[in-house]
Amino acid sequence: MSFDDYQQLLFERRDHGVLLITINNPEKYNATDEVLHGELARVWRDVDADADVRVAVVTGAGKAFSAGGDLAMVERMTGDHARVSHMLKEMSQLVYNIIDCEKPVVSAINGVAVGAGVVVALLADVAIAAEDAKLGDGHVKLGVSAGDHAAIIWPLLAGMAKARYYLLTGEMVTGAEAEKLGMVAKALPRDQVLDEALRVADVLATGSQQAIRLTKKSLNNWLRAMGPTFDQSAAYEMLCFLGPDVPEGVAALREKRAPVWPSAR
Repeated sequence: MSFDDYQQLLFERRDHGVLLITINNPEKYNATDEVLHGELARVWRDVDADADVRVAVVTGAGKAFSAGGDLAMVERMTGDHARVSHMLKEMSQLVYNIIDCEKPVVSAINGVAVGAGVVVALLADVAIAAEDAKLGDGHVKLGVSAGDHAAIIWPLLAGMAKARYYLLTGEMVTGAEAEKLGMVAKALPRDQVLDEALRVADVLATGSQQAIRLTKKSLNNWLRAMGPTFDQSAAYEMLCFLGPDVPEGVAALREKRAPVWPSAR
């Protein structure tokens, strides 16, 4: 299997069948545009199909893991039924392709993780974060409901009370806080994150492959059981892109001011 046709993901094959995947748009803090979003959705199918890959490790180039959706992409989606419909399909593929990939996925969260970035970061089978990394689902601050992964995983990891708080307010958590909440497996100094993720990947890659893969498959039934809730939340998020609040959310972010929501006037 060749990964040569990817534009914003870099691939490095390492010993024991470990594949290091690097989100590579550091000038924009690895923000997700249409190209990267599509690549993050389909890469897990390719990982699953590659007989030479046993474990995938995903991290970000530079200072960020992935700093959320590119605002220009958000503007292009706003009020555009065709784009919104495509994104609904693609975001579902992103979530379910990670869940259904039989190979273990380890995330090395080296910096801020928002939007599609935090989807990959938290749906990974083992998540290792920098203590000072910032993780969050800021959809409500954009004027859309939390939809692209939150309902399927946040209550399971952090509990319903914390999930409600962070998803309704859009506040961020540090990697150190995420470890205390149970959202990531480990939080370490930033310069140790990738090395630890690769160490864990080597443990998984040299272990009993069938035992590890079937354990992952069994555990992910917790997520599959929440599939209908995720599907509904994703549809609600896309519905919000056709409403009046998103243009104000984008403008407020660009102008670095508090939004004045049409729905709250």
